Amino acid sequence: TCYTVGIENSDDIAWAQKIAKDYNFNFKYKIFTLEEFEDIVKNVVKVLNDTDFVKVSIGSVLYSAGKLALSDKNNVLFGGLGSEELFAGYQRHLDALRENDFESVHKECWNGLKNMWQRDLIRDFTIAKNLGLDLRVPFLDKNLIKLAMSVHPIYKLDKANKKIILREAAEFIGLKREYAWRKKQAAQYGSNFVNGIEKLARKNGFKLKKDYLQSLFKK
Repeated sequence: TCYTVGIENSDDIAWAQKIAKDYNFNFKYKIFTLEEFEDIVKNVVKVLNDTDFVKVSIGSVLYSAGKLALSDKNNVLFGGLGSEELFAGYQRHLDALRENDFESVHKECWNGLKNMWQRDLIRDFTIAKNLGLDLRVPFLDKNLIKLAMSVHPIYKLDKANKKIILREAAEFIGLKREYAWRKKQAAQYGSNFVNGIEKLARKNGFKLKKDYLQSLFKK
């Protein structure tokens, strides 16, 4: 079952609906009201014991998707962590290419993988443990890491595209080009959760998102 979550005007939900229809996926999604989303944000701040905007906004995606899966009694969830690092999917990889050469890109991929524990894995597995989810990250399989990091970066990105080899692989197995080459959106943006936190901040009388999140930490 494929799960997608967001608030109103979520690009991820719009695209997921289209893809699921084209390929007849078993697909479920939920568009949260602002009030429902506020409860999610409060819970994520409490679970993570952290008010960092990026951690909370991304963590809210996993938390809400995990809850949706659990409502179907599905407690095993597959995620895509590691794909950006292995196949040069971030802006910092493109910056490395522009500033130096492909060796710099390769080095940046390794640096990202090494830093994932503190940046991404603690966040996601803390949430998974709290919910009782078995979170699996197939892109971080040791053999896949060895294979992907043996691929020359020239096959991963150019000045116009990132994750090229992964997109080509998706096309090879039958995914339409418009889906395989869709421009990346980080989860917090595709879900529109960033906008949701901004709305919640204003609703609660705060000009800055960080001040709103900090207020939740104090409660």
